[in-house]
Amino acid sequence: MAFEKGKSGNPGGRPKAKPFRDALNMELAAIGEDHKALRAMAKKLIDRGMKGDLAAINVVADRLDGKPAQAIENAEGEAFNVVSRIERVIVRAENASSEAPTE
Repeated sequence: MAFEKGKSGNPGGRPKAKPFRDALNMELAAIGEDHKALRAMAKKLIDRGMKGDLAAINVVADRLDGKPAQAIENAEGEAFNVVSRIERVIVRAENASSEAPTE
């Protein structure tokens, strides 16, 4: 079977499978509307954080404030300096055979 030019063979893209999330959603749906079990889990997580469990503290902080941005470092352990440059070159038809202007 030949592919048609300009037409994707997979227009929907790769399926975004998240089996763990799906399993949690099924279990939460089975719990019912009052979410007592979910509230009990949240209380247990908070209790562990109050006792100094760093992993529990991180989970709560990440859920409330979002995960902190990660710095990208170079080989020397220093942060990269991000330099962006946008250049616009206009070429006229009569100048198409010549090189683009340089700085």
